[in-house]
Amino acid sequence: MPQEENNCNFDFMIIDNKEALQTLKESLEGELFFDELYKKLYATDASVYRELPLAVALPKTDKDIQQLIAFAAQYKIGIIPRTAGTSLAGQCVGSGIVVDVSKYFTQIISFDKKNKTVTVQPGVIREELNRYLEPHGLFFAPNTSTSNRCMLGGMVGNNSSGTTSIQYGVTRDKVLSLKTILSDGSHVEFSEVSSEEFRQKCNLKTLEGAIYKETYNALKLPETQQRILDNFPKPEIHRRNTGYALDALIESTVFNSESKQAFNMCKLLAGSEGTLAFTTEITLQLDDLPPAEAIMVAAHFKSINACLEAVVPVMHHNLYVCEMMDKVILDCTLNNREQQKNRFFINGDPAAILMLEVRAQTLELARLKAAELIQTLEASKLCYAYPTLEGSEINQALELRKAGLGLLGNLVGDRKAVACIEDTAVALTDLASYIKEFTALMEGFKQDAVYYAHVGAGEIHLRPILNIKKSTDVVLFREITTAVANLVKKYRGSMSGEHGDGLVRGEFVKFMIGRANYEILIHLKNTFDPLALFNPGKVINAKRMDEQLRYEVDREEPEIDTLLNFDDSQGILRATEQCNGSGDCRKLPEAGGTMCPSYRATRNEKDSTRGRANTLREFLTHSERKNNFNHKELKEVFDLCLSCKACASECPSNVDVATLKAEFEYQYKKENGSSLRTRAFAFNAHLNRFASVVPGITNTLYKSKLAGGFIRKTLEVAPERSLPPLAKKTLRARFKKLSAFNPKNPIKTVYLFADEFTNFLDAAIGEDAIILLQRLNYEVRIIAHAESARSLISKGFLKQARKIARKNINTFKNLIDEDHPLIGIEPSAILGFRDEYIRLANDSAEAKILAKNTFIIDEFLSSEVKLGNIISSSFTTEARKIKIHGHCHQKALSGIEHTFAILNLPQNYTPTIIPSGCCGMAGSFGYEKEHYALSMQIGEQTLFPAVRKAPLETLIAAPGTSCRHQIKDGTQREAIHPVSILKQALI
Repeated sequence: MPQEENNCNFDFMIIDNKEALQTLKESLEGELFFDELYKKLYATDASVYRELPLAVALPKTDKDIQQLIAFAAQYKIGIIPRTAGTSLAGQCVGSGIVVDVSKYFTQIISFDKKNKTVTVQPGVIREELNRYLEPHGLFFAPNTSTSNRCMLGGMVGNNSSGTTSIQYGVTRDKVLSLKTILSDGSHVEFSEVSSEEFRQKCNLKTLEGAIYKETYNALKLPETQQRILDNFPKPEIHRRNTGYALDALIESTVFNSESKQAFNMCKLLAGSEGTLAFTTEITLQLDDLPPAEAIMVAAHFKSINACLEAVVPVMHHNLYVCEMMDKVILDCTLNNREQQKNRFFINGDPAAILMLEVRAQTLELARLKAAELIQTLEASKLCYAYPTLEGSEINQALELRKAGLGLLGNLVGDRKAVACIEDTAVALTDLASYIKEFTALMEGFKQDAVYYAHVGAGEIHLRPILNIKKSTDVVLFREITTAVANLVKKYRGSMSGEHGDGLVRGEFVKFMIGRANYEILIHLKNTFDPLALFNPGKVINAKRMDEQLRYEVDREEPEIDTLLNFDDSQGILRATEQCNGSGDCRKLPEAGGTMCPSYRATRNEKDSTRGRANTLREFLTHSERKNNFNHKELKEVFDLCLSCKACASECPSNVDVATLKAEFEYQYKKENGSSLRTRAFAFNAHLNRFASVVPGITNTLYKSKLAGGFIRKTLEVAPERSLPPLAKKTLRARFKKLSAFNPKNPIKTVYLFADEFTNFLDAAIGEDAIILLQRLNYEVRIIAHAESARSLISKGFLKQARKIARKNINTFKNLIDEDHPLIGIEPSAILGFRDEYIRLANDSAEAKILAKNTFIIDEFLSSEVKLGNIISSSFTTEARKIKIHGHCHQKALSGIEHTFAILNLPQNYTPTIIPSGCCGMAGSFGYEKEHYALSMQIGEQTLFPAVRKAPLETLIAAPGTSCRHQIKDGTQREAIHPVSILKQALI
């Protein structure tokens, strides 16, 4: 299928004169960037494509957008609309000006409960809208797997659908009106119009009038309409984004006198990927919330064919979910400790499972519907088991499916699951035959067919595993996509079911719908956008699918030496390349989790996990300097990283930016040195050891307005911060007396890691921990060991940290085992044994063995409760309420559930977990004067309001020393370590 010549001229003028861009920048209310950092940040989306834009704009007003369009017209450059940048097909990649509306166009403008409509700006997040609507019993139904960060503008541009489409339809079905700015800068609102109103529009002597007139002229002939019906996807396929939706327009009364459907140009704009107009407001039709009670039937099949044959009969049951996962997906979760609990419903070794959900207003009625569904499955004799799931079990099953896919896609090395054919949809009656041929096709290319499918909608998601750094696989990339396009066309399916055409499938639009129909698309594009300003090269006249790839083909891989060991990712470059652009790091606090604290505060792409990984990848790949890390742009993107570690667990690709930052800091300091403040924070253990000789004098100086102010000013610490006082007596000094109280016949002997924070600052907590353990019949030992090196790691002093890590490993490796665990009080300190120490060790295998028997004290106590070694009767029956704020490293590398479990030990204690994300302190980050305001802003998102709201008699529990200081400074409430709460509760 050869690529033919374009019908439009896309030879845009290259602007070398930055004065023009600077003038534009000064005229905007919003922001405009044209430096190397921002161009690299926005060069990619979640696809395999990369193209450096000329500039990046963050408009604040409609006037800003008009100015950007006028500038683009003057200099003949493209405008690339962008929201969350999670597009899989390359829709957000281009060489013009990327216009990102995600920061400022985020308002819910109006809501009409009676008519069930809402008007929003394009940067409103789908889940944020639904949280707003939920109290009113309404929701915006179309969803995506990215629904906690994807935005309505992107959903309209892409005509998103998701698992709800079988019940509620797709985004195109919900768009009532769009306020837009056209290519000539005019404001036009598109909405439903009658036949008479349509004729009146055609007579307007404006661009709007020309659009209506030319649309009519292009589609009016019956033979044209029939050709569209014959060549577009079958009408029963509701997931369909192939080109512009001409087939949706001709269903209206304007073109069909028997139709009752009014004409609405929004049908064309939905799915047009921002190539026709720039949308500024969206009015949506809402749906009633689905029935409250749900039952899921997980039908098990011994073959893929049997599973597919069951789809048509089960779809007669008014399902709310009809999803498929196969053995490959399931097997990915077999050895995953986190997913073992979610496999509870798996019976035997199924080749495939259909996840079928029915709903009703009562549980009894839902169960009745599930029973009727099971009768159909039994009658089919196609499946061998059909367990029913209720309540939280349904979420567990969905999580298993999601996790399996994540594990499948999280491949180490250059071979990756590549999005190109993952979006095909066919009619349900064709699905079994189509997949049979599809499987044979994949086998011919030596690709394993993986069935992850919205089978109720006839859509299958499959990504071939390719190394698109190699020309041989790039050829395969095209061959596979072309072969699948031919197969989809055979079944009159949709090549782009829900992910869009973009760069990866745009080239195939002409082939899929035919030349004559494609000429209509070109005509409409030229009418809307004569200068081809809007998202050029998408849908119409697309570039070849194997151009503008993210990686240079057959490149010589740069050799990058690091101090930390990145062998688990085959080097630091591949560690950054693990980021696929899915944008999970852009979810807001209301969506839960912790990642990414600074992005949640600033809403700037450069402060997201994705932004940092993309920027590091760019400079590691394209730098001409001897030290690839020595770039001020990298310093800027890492500046607001709190090293919270949330990305290490919440990112589906486990991109650990905290570790990347530590390596960057080390490499950057080699060339640029470090400040007095940086060294002071990094070597705080040495300073505190010296100061603890005379703790009273030290604390008096800290409290002194003159001396304390001098210290803050010298070290550039925020004047608003309180300096943490030293303990009057160190933990090691206290232990000399406490060791005498060790039990004679202990359950176990534990080694307590006397980290530098507990030893010098929180010694009273350490004492509580020792007393608690001893009274619960555990022998406690504290031996001579080095500090944790946490501060050294976070500030990039990796050579010093490596020396300490190796010393600690050698100290403990022959002492620690299952019966003699190593436990610690400060999460960030003890968890270094499970994390960075493995990258710093001489022998990582040795370090991993030690790590298996190293625990946060909360974690250790929780495991002993499960073993029956610690019981509730050891504690008070007094009633107390407790609010728990978890430490970020604990959430990422252990789990806050352990703290919750141990605080439930006293019979009448009622703990609840604050869904607080990061507190904002993050070690020294919140002390640094330039970061203080952001630190407090992060705390104010969830944590501070929850603490203030808690009654004074409610205890605030926080395992982290930084967290407790942040809570104190932000709310004037004292937070207590969980072990201190338990020690006080002993009887």
